[in-house]
Amino acid sequence: MATSKGNILLVEDDAFVASMYQTKLSMLGYTIRVASDGEEGWRMLTSEPPDLLLLDVVLPKRDGFEILAAVRKDPKLKDLPILLLTNLGQKPDVQRGLELGANDYIIKAHFTPSEVVEKIEKVLRKRTS
Repeated sequence: MATSKGNILLVEDDAFVASMYQTKLSMLGYTIRVASDGEEGWRMLTSEPPDLLLLDVVLPKRDGFEILAAVRKDPKLKDLPILLLTNLGQKPDVQRGLELGANDYIIKAHFTPSEVVEKIEKVLRKRTS
């Protein structure tokens, strides 16, 4: 069996979006786990940290900003690459996400799944170089 290009945790409550990214990333050789709410995402993140976190902002139980802030304060997770993938496109939201430490802020409506994958691969390449 081929080795994985990397482990990605996707925290996304929209089943269609989650399935689309899970399929696309799996086909490209990534191991991808999906959490459908913020609490589940946090449990998965802390029990088995991924190589990259793809995080929605608007989530049930615990929002993405809260998770992002907690990750950046955790000594074991603080350097984890995090891409926010969200529909929140207002300037204050983008600014907040970047100030909290997101590596990138991706507005779902502005990027195709292929462009999102390019951003993921760019961040992962930077991490291993």
